[in-house]
Amino acid sequence: MSERDWSIQEIARLAGTTSRTLRHYDDIGLLPPSRIAANGYRHYDAAALVRLQRILLLRELGLGLPQIGEVLGPSTGSGTQGGGSGTRAAEASALETHLALLREEQTRLARQIASVESTITALRGGENLMAENMFDGFDHTQYKQEVEDRWGKKAYADGDRWWRGMTDAERAEWQQRVSDLGRDWIAAAESGIDPASAEAQELARRHVAWLTGIPGTPAAALRQGPDPVAQAYVIGLGEMYVADPRFGANYATSAGGTHGAEFVRDALRIYAEASL
Repeated sequence: MSERDWSIQEIARLAGTTSRTLRHYDDIGLLPPSRIAANGYRHYDAAALVRLQRILLLRELGLGLPQIGEVLGPSTGSGTQGGGSGTRAAEASALETHLALLREEQTRLARQIASVESTITALRGGENLMAENMFDGFDHTQYKQEVEDRWGKKAYADGDRWWRGMTDAERAEWQQRVSDLGRDWIAAAESGIDPASAEAQELARRHVAWLTGIPGTPAAALRQGPDPVAQAYVIGLGEMYVADPRFGANYATSAGGTHGAEFVRDALRIYAEASL
């Protein structure tokens, strides 16, 4: 008996993306379906799921689709049904590399969280601030060579120039914009309105506009018009807000749990599918 496969709708739901994005991946040769049913629907086997996981991981690391295609190489296409032992071993080895990078990022974020918690404790307790502890995990310049090797000098330069080019007032204004957006999301979630309502969709528009203004993110492509990759990025962020408590805390409501983050996720998905 052959291994099972999954419809494009099932994969889109499980991966937190859209059928439109998966069709785009097929169109550019990045992720062809394992088979196409008599009704024309695309289906994906286990090998295709592994490849999609690697695509999404590389997208999280900031690679563009052409670069991802170069990293992964050509797809073996239909009929692989999980591949042989050599293929599986190669895929496992590649995922181990991704896992190591994710753990590095997890460590860096943990250091940032600890440094901020230390500052909060000192401020509330009237203690002296320890400057040497306040910026642990925040020195992004230490990753300059790694970023340039992976994504090119322009990728690093754009983001670095954007942040360093701001005046103190502009940085404060940007941070206030983020704070206001988070406050308004929480108020909307607590009001009980529908994520598809005009008010919630206006918040989603503001959220996407904020993301679009940050150089180096996939959302920046939206400056030129609708983009399927940027659409998937926005939807994926919404899913992350729910899955990762560190980010979900930004939208915590009095109801507790992930209620606020789920509201943001749902509103962003509706907006992205309709407008991006």
